[in-house]
Amino acid sequence: MLVDSHCHLNYKGLVEDRAGVLARARAAGVQGFLNISTKQSEWAAVLATAEAEPDVWASAGIHPHEADQHAGLELDDLLAATANPKVIAIGETGLDYFYDHSDRAVQRALFRMHIAAARTTGLPLIIHTRDAEADTAAILAEEMAAGAFLALIHCFTASAEFAQTVLDLGLTISLSGIVTFKNARDLQKIAAELPLDRILVETDAPFLAPIPHRGRTCEPAFVKDTCAFVAGLRGMTSDALAEATGHNFAQLFKKAGL
Repeated sequence: MLVDSHCHLNYKGLVEDRAGVLARARAAGVQGFLNISTKQSEWAAVLATAEAEPDVWASAGIHPHEADQHAGLELDDLLAATANPKVIAIGETGLDYFYDHSDRAVQRALFRMHIAAARTTGLPLIIHTRDAEADTAAILAEEMAAGAFLALIHCFTASAEFAQTVLDLGLTISLSGIVTFKNARDLQKIAAELPLDRILVETDAPFLAPIPHRGRTCEPAFVKDTCAFVAGLRGMTSDALAEATGHNFAQLFKKAGL
């Protein structure tokens, strides 16, 4: 079962032809899609897309870029958004110190609120982290010690040391098309050595199209190319890795009922 564990079906580049996008992905063998939200104003539309398609699910969360605009968000708001059967994850949330579009203290506070929501609901937390390894790791360790929760690092591009840290905390690592890039040698080495039961694959569509689609709008269908590339790194068949990552998705996102 091949699943795109992270895509933005309501974003420009996909939303204009969503039926075609999904049809092409299904024809490529993709059997599930997790449609990710990044700000409160899009929660309803992201959920509506999931409700309209049997193989699409939704998340509820605030991207760190949007933190300043959501400084007043309450935990109850986030919890209420997860009540729908098609909302199977919290996020994406986390820390982004590369762009610093939002105050770092606000990012950290909202990150902890999302963790609280994940702990309360039992839903997995989808984490975005960029140039913020130390703070991300520290918050995860502190919060995990306060009470366990499920989580994954999406679009992993961090160091091997950070990978080991989050694996030790029980997290899953999701690989995007970046792993196929020619300058991603360090990431490819990490991808080859990750525990098989801790890997997911994603597109982050409409961004980060993998080779051989570089320069094009990324579509969920392209998760097949990322899966095949990672399988090659690991000496596996693409079908075997698709089966493993699909199983991992089903185990992590149990609310999807796969």
